[in-house]
Amino acid sequence: MVNEVLLGIDMGTGSSKGVVARPDGEILATATRQRPHSMSMPRPGWAEVDAAAVWWEDVVALCRELLPQTQGATVVGLCVSGVGPCLVLCDDDDRPVRPAILYGIDMRATAEIEELTARYGAEEILARGGTPLSTQAVGPKALWVQRHEPQAWGSATRWFNSSSFVVRRLTGEYVLDHHTASQCDPLYDISANRWYAPWSDDVMAGMEMPRLAWPSEVVGEVTARAAALTGIPTGTPVCAGTVDAWAEAFSAGVRRPGDLMLMYGSTMFLVQVLQGLSTHPQLWTTAGIEPGSYTLAAGMSTSGSLTSWVQDLVGGAPFEELVREAGEVPVGADGLLVLPYFAGERTPIFDPRARGVIAGLSLRHHRGHLFRAVYEGIAFGIRQILELLDGDVDSVERLVAVGGGTQGGLWTQIVSDVTGREQTVPAQTIGACYGDALMAAIGVGLVPPETNWAVTGHTVTPDPTTRAVYDALYRDYCELYPATRPVVHRLARLQEEGATRR
Repeated sequence: MVNEVLLGIDMGTGSSKGVVARPDGEILATATRQRPHSMSMPRPGWAEVDAAAVWWEDVVALCRELLPQTQGATVVGLCVSGVGPCLVLCDDDDRPVRPAILYGIDMRATAEIEELTARYGAEEILARGGTPLSTQAVGPKALWVQRHEPQAWGSATRWFNSSSFVVRRLTGEYVLDHHTASQCDPLYDISANRWYAPWSDDVMAGMEMPRLAWPSEVVGEVTARAAALTGIPTGTPVCAGTVDAWAEAFSAGVRRPGDLMLMYGSTMFLVQVLQGLSTHPQLWTTAGIEPGSYTLAAGMSTSGSLTSWVQDLVGGAPFEELVREAGEVPVGADGLLVLPYFAGERTPIFDPRARGVIAGLSLRHHRGHLFRAVYEGIAFGIRQILELLDGDVDSVERLVAVGGGTQGGLWTQIVSDVTGREQTVPAQTIGACYGDALMAAIGVGLVPPETNWAVTGHTVTPDPTTRAVYDALYRDYCELYPATRPVVHRLARLQEEGATRR
């Protein structure tokens, strides 16, 4: 085991990361490939990526960087995760016929969501798939391509997620993991863990469906062609992989019922492990990482991407400087309140035409106020979701915070203060690629399935002196969206019409 290592790679929204780890979790090497301009937003509500030029090239580059750092050890397993669920349509030669359509931040298929919900029935979709149709779903996006880009659809023979696209290029295998499949609504039967043929055959219109496997299951081996490009030895076992948020939850030890991961990334994402299969009309029930497990998930459309927007807005000021200024601003940002719906919103309102609102702005507010108000607005959105989880499903027993946003200290403290929840931050914060390496170790049989590499780093505790201010602002936050929704929707339509004219 001393000379055997695992390779994990994750393709996130803003960057891709890789890690080489030993079977005991010791890290030998890490690498990051930043892609700040890789996501295209050609129209309001659209989000796309060139799957070959971004995801595959990132994997090749990361492998080339990491493999010389294995200290003479042999890579015996590989697992890849990525953003999802996405829709990557490919031809017979596995070439994408159009850019990949991203997960819930791409909101183009609103008409198709309504059409499929009417066709199959909202209650039946929830019972069969575990999740209401929303912008997160793959099925409506497939229908959108059929309607609006029939030539692209006619050229496609297979479809992939980000991770399964890479697995195909590494191994030649056409496979999708059960977790990702369970987010490809309305194609998957959540209780039977298989494709639901009456709907998948209908929605995918004759498209070949991938075989299903669990994320840590070995599904193929690196081909000679992939080995020549990546440097990974031919024949190296490759696991199915999964969506990045679930790989990150796995890395953080979110494995027991009642555990919840709060991921501070470009978007905010929450994953809770359930006692058993249960559904909620405002949340996403999915298959888990491990066979027979289930999770409940929620996602906000912006978080880190919104703080980056503020940074750009104020001329690219150093991030540390903005955090310092925000920390000097009083709790409640001197009466400044932000609805963080700058790219529409997923949970809990599921409104693709929602837009950002900055309320209470005055001449005395400066950039530190705005930065703090953004942190607080996102925290209020998290509080709404946590109240849903506690109100109708299994209660949250342990909250684990992960992602780049946990590093500054101020953001996690504001979230704990707003929600009244304690957060545990793992000592190892590499992220989803670390979970990928653990899945690879499990998949090739180097460690038992129950192995957990997570170690607690520190705990964030709520400050009770902030509670009264945040409780009052939270009530205002909950009232602000319904009060502004009619105007915001009219403005969203103007934005869409303007994009169409251009």
